[in-house]
Parts: sequence; C-alpha cells; structure tokens
Amino acid sequence: MWYVYIVRCSDDSLYTGITTDLDRRVKEHNESPKGAKYTRARRPVVLVHQEAYDNKSLASKREYQIKQLPKSSKLRLMLNE
Repeated sequence: MWYVYIVRCSDDSLYTGITTDLDRRVKEHNESPKGAKYTRARRPVVLVHQEAYDNKSLASKREYQIKQLPKSSKLRLMLNE
C-alpha cells in the first residue's frame, strides 16, 4: 500500500507527501535528517490526513492533486474524514 498524507507543521503550514510506512515517515519528519527539508525547519509535525492507494502511480497523482489545492481546500479535505 502507498499512502498520501498531510502533516501540519509547528508554524501551522501543511506538507503533503507519499510513503509506504506512515509511522516511519512521520517519525522521520520529526526526528531524522531524512525528513523533508521543509519540515525539518518546522518541527514538530502532526499527521492530520491520510489516504491509501494500491500503487505508487495512483498515490503520486493524488499527491500532485492535493498539492495544487489552496490551503482552505486542504483544510476542508481534512475535516471531511
């Protein structure tokens, strides 16, 4: 399984990514140099949204769609869970 996820950073910004292991990836964002450069400067992060997909291609396409959304639409997406 591949997951598309959104984390909320300490500055209230949102970061969207994909992974095969949500727990590991959120931990990397919070503790490891393997976390994205964007989130390393905005720790801690909290997982606020996730979607599961059968393959990387579908997850990547959805990640791109979410990244194109304005923040207000991402917040609505998170509230509709």
